[in-house]
Amino acid sequence: MKTPVLIDAIKEPDTLAVAADALRAGEVVAFPTETVYGLGAHALDSEAVREIFRIKGRPATNPLIVHVKDKASAMALVSEWPAEADALADAFWPGPLTIVLPKSTIVPDEVTAGLDSVGIRVPRHPVARRLLELADIPIAAPSANPYTGVSPTLAEHVINGLPDLKYVVDGGATDVGLESTVFSLVGEPRILRPGMVTLSQIQKILPNAKGWDDDDHTDDVAARSPGLARKHYSPSARVIVADLEIRPMVSGTRVGVIRCSPNSPPILDALVKALPSDADGYAQGLYSALHELDAAGCTTILIEPPPHDEAWGAVWNRIKRAAHS
Repeated sequence: MKTPVLIDAIKEPDTLAVAADALRAGEVVAFPTETVYGLGAHALDSEAVREIFRIKGRPATNPLIVHVKDKASAMALVSEWPAEADALADAFWPGPLTIVLPKSTIVPDEVTAGLDSVGIRVPRHPVARRLLELADIPIAAPSANPYTGVSPTLAEHVINGLPDLKYVVDGGATDVGLESTVFSLVGEPRILRPGMVTLSQIQKILPNAKGWDDDDHTDDVAARSPGLARKHYSPSARVIVADLEIRPMVSGTRVGVIRCSPNSPPILDALVKALPSDADGYAQGLYSALHELDAAGCTTILIEPPPHDEAWGAVWNRIKRAAHS
């Protein structure tokens, strides 16, 4: 097992140049964004992009999101830049919104799963932004974890999941905690994958925007968005979404519990992770809680159902896919 070069971008920001040089040279580098840690490579280097798929064990039918430093860099990667894209970029970039548009011919098919569209976003995390400035290239990056596993929100999650990586940039804990909202402007304007940028927020910019279909899944065919496999964001433990009264059904196993209700009764003989009762706080802590319960040896994780409203849509999307068996 190799030991990765750990670049501490907080304590030693000048060392980020090492990661930028590595990306330009065709290496794969894990780095933080505000959503989750990404597994990045030069988006216009087909060989480097193929290495992302090899490291993750990701099927070639699952496209990658391209991260760029600004709107002008995004426009260089697409064949069309409609007024709707301009409005969304001005409203939500930098930030956790990916916009799907018709791709330029310079974008390799490896990035887009052979499709004619590409998802692009400008991250707001200061380390990601500095890395994009230093490298001065578009960076294709899915989450930095094995395929279908729980996305990383800390550098240690990356190292534990992908121990043979050569470079890992440590930028601290992510502050959004769930992957970006993916919004398509190819065909009907609609959300393909929910995130913490909600449909209501998008509709303030584009009133005709449509929401996503929770039953969408693409296990065997190319999709315009990542994150649509039936089973995704999943720990090793079995995940059950249910009221906590079902605990007797899983007696005899090491049980972990994720809860958000401060008024729930005590739970004996279980490892409990209490998350904030607001959607933003819960989203920020969900993946970290799943990582922690997995690492503690839990064989079953019970998730107390959070509220059902729009603010929690992305959370529910991730929980349902994590619980799919």
